[in-house]
Amino acid sequence: MSAARKKSATKATDEVAQITRASVRAVSSPSMPANDIDDDAPSGSSTEHIVVAVTRAIVEHRLLPGAKLVEQKLGDRFGVSRTIVRQALFRLSQLKLVRLEPARGAFVAEPSIEEAREVFAVRRMVEGQMVRQLIAQLKPADLRLLKAHVKEERQAVERIDVATRTKLLFDFHVRMAEVLGNQVLVELIQELVSRCSLITLMYQSADDAEASNAEHTDILAAIEARDADKAAALIDEHLLTVERQLTERRRVPSLRLEDALGSP
Repeated sequence: MSAARKKSATKATDEVAQITRASVRAVSSPSMPANDIDDDAPSGSSTEHIVVAVTRAIVEHRLLPGAKLVEQKLGDRFGVSRTIVRQALFRLSQLKLVRLEPARGAFVAEPSIEEAREVFAVRRMVEGQMVRQLIAQLKPADLRLLKAHVKEERQAVERIDVATRTKLLFDFHVRMAEVLGNQVLVELIQELVSRCSLITLMYQSADDAEASNAEHTDILAAIEARDADKAAALIDEHLLTVERQLTERRRVPSLRLEDALGSP
């Protein structure tokens, strides 16, 4: 275990407390664009807005595994009918972020340890090849974008901004896909990252944000040096490190649904 990870582990209790007190503001992300809520928006855009808002709340660890998603509360929160809410929940279930249970309703998914390992295995396969392709076509502007992102991560880690740093740490992987300009790949990485946010929240023993940022810095240095073998190896080790930390210690929802999604 690296020195940074040992240091991070000592902060585990504070980190969990920080999650429950994290800002519930809507944080805009280029990888998950969202418009301001529009009560008169057509059902399609309203449905997508709910999907984006719930996904963001999950990624930022404001909605925790097992949290119940009450249709009426969601409808009131977004000013839409329960039919539109059901459409959004169905879409979230297709993304494996929500579990629909007959006669019981919708719940934030609770991935099993087996599913967790399968998701990380897919990420290692996909992201290893992704970083090689990225290096093959890297432009100066791409490198500047990734450096700016890692800098933002570090700043969020230093000020202990849990919601922002969580989003940024996951989005680093999405940014690499966006640089390649392959929308199918972007959507795949987004889905895998969203599922991983649930997995790490359920099973990781500590948040390890400081160490994750340090590992992203090392990956970016290898990318800048155009060392594809090293970059791919670092990505693989980065994801394996997270996977090795998986435990059976589960956490329970800490915020009410309306608090997790913020104010309209």
